[in-house]
Amino acid sequence: MHWVNRKDVKEIQLPGRQWKKLIGPEESGCHNMIMGLVSFPPGSDPGQHQHEREEEIIYVVSGRGETKVGDEIYPLEPGVAVFTEPGVPHGVKTIGSEPLVLISVFSPPVKPGSYDKKK
Repeated sequence: MHWVNRKDVKEIQLPGRQWKKLIGPEESGCHNMIMGLVSFPPGSDPGQHQHEREEEIIYVVSGRGETKVGDEIYPLEPGVAVFTEPGVPHGVKTIGSEPLVLISVFSPPVKPGSYDKKK
């Protein structure tokens, strides 16, 4: 068992967003997934990326935005969940004046930001 409060977790700055690892292999004994809290500030649009091996699920906690998965665009609002298969290009952008906050889960675990396109 592993217990954590998000206020006690260090934030990682990634392109267009802040990421907090809540549960992952290094500190919890959880071997097959990683879970984080992601905040995209207003106006954020870091573009698309893809994961070669990892499945990803996101769940919107607050704010509004949209996700482009492959060639399709889907609205993001509180209560929406999205699953993306490995190898499928996808990305998130915010809409409106509030941050878009979501939970992300990867399986197998991924190093946060390792999939971002290098500039």
